[in-house]
Amino acid sequence: FLQDLISNDLSRATDGLIYAALLSPKGKYLFDFFVTKQDNAYLLDIATDRAPHLAQRLNMYKLRADVTLTGTDMTVGRGLGDMPTTAFSRHAALGWRLYGADDTTPPSIDWDAIRVAHCIPETGIELIADGTYILEAGFERLNGVDFRKGCYVGQEVTARMKHKTELRKGFATVEINGTAPIGTDIMTGGKVAGQLYTQSGNQAIAYLRFDRANDDMTAGDALIKYRALT
Repeated sequence: FLQDLISNDLSRATDGLIYAALLSPKGKYLFDFFVTKQDNAYLLDIATDRAPHLAQRLNMYKLRADVTLTGTDMTVGRGLGDMPTTAFSRHAALGWRLYGADDTTPPSIDWDAIRVAHCIPETGIELIADGTYILEAGFERLNGVDFRKGCYVGQEVTARMKHKTELRKGFATVEINGTAPIGTDIMTGGKVAGQLYTQSGNQAIAYLRFDRANDDMTAGDALIKYRALT
């Protein structure tokens, strides 16, 4: 059921944690989540406010499939450094996630700073439902899409973007001097080059038209310099 819907290969969730997305038939992002197998079930870890909407979408696809969708009150802890034996690794920079125990998340970690430094988009901020394309959001770099697993919802558009075109737009970490509200247009030479999103210190995540991105951009009163993420 899930293998035919999500962007990543579910077989990889048997011994660990995978990152995946559910797309619209037109290939646009709807939900992102983590999946792991626990006993005879698959656990989907998604932002709390998005969970009811994901359940509704999955039920729409369920038809006569022999699956049961159940919400849980399981807590999620996360941290950096030494990983508990029952925890799972998400992204090397973002550490591990721990399910079903008391919240062990250290309060002092600046997760936004880590996301910005590694250009990791966040649900509801950079990732806009029915608006974002996952390849422009870096899902290939973040191991959130598998190009060999076969068909899934939105696969044709995603594969076409991968194999037939060069990405002309996408998220990147930029240098910023000053601040501006999330969503502020980034301007250069009187033209819109993109939009500004999460900011931390002298860096920010921006959605850019790469042909216009340069070291002489502005977002409101802030000065922006493009630094390609390799």
